[in-house]
Amino acid sequence: MLKEKVLPNQQTVDYPSFKLVIVGDGGTRKTTFVKRHLTGEFEKKYEPTIGVEVHPLDFFTNCGKIRFYCWDTAGQERFGGLRDGYYIHGQCAIIMFDVTARLTYKNVPTWHRDLCRVCENISIVLCGNKVDVKNRQVKAKQVTFHRKKNLQYYEISAKSNYNFEKPFLYLARKLAGDLNLRFVESPALTPPEVYIDLVQQQLQDFSFLSCVFSFIA
Repeated sequence: MLKEKVLPNQQTVDYPSFKLVIVGDGGTRKTTFVKRHLTGEFEKKYEPTIGVEVHPLDFFTNCGKIRFYCWDTAGQERFGGLRDGYYIHGQCAIIMFDVTARLTYKNVPTWHRDLCRVCENISIVLCGNKVDVKNRQVKAKQVTFHRKKNLQYYEISAKSNYNFEKPFLYLARKLAGDLNLRFVESPALTPPEVYIDLVQQQLQDFSFLSCVFSFIA
């Protein structure tokens, strides 16, 4: 059974919700990854996050609906002094690097250290983004940090949606303590009930036919 922790200044919902912190160097497209889930759109233009943005992200599971409050943090080093405050009460995290930029992977240990210093026993997933790009600089066999720290690792592509739900599913299972938890399709919305005035409809049809016949005549 999913158990949640009520966080300060958090919008309350009547289903389990969790604080998910997303960290990594600037340009790894953390925001793009989140917005891909929110809207289904892929943002081609890179715009750096200033400070932090919080996005509520809902998933439907076989155990009911859950929400991740995704704290999308700035990757720029000049905001480094503020980061600890964003991590407080974090229940799970995604560390993201860019497989086309070696430095972003080199900095993964720093992000991991900072997270673990503030949040004890936090569930973390490591994600290598942009695997759709041909000019890959960090090969799969070179990614070893997750083995040293016993983390789950996924190669993802925010652009092509490759593995884009797996990090969230893994974290949901960890939080629930249930390996059988799975995501299901969101329930279809009930179609709106539209009242149609049949008499008015028939009058419109009659008027249209009258115009057609007068045109032919």
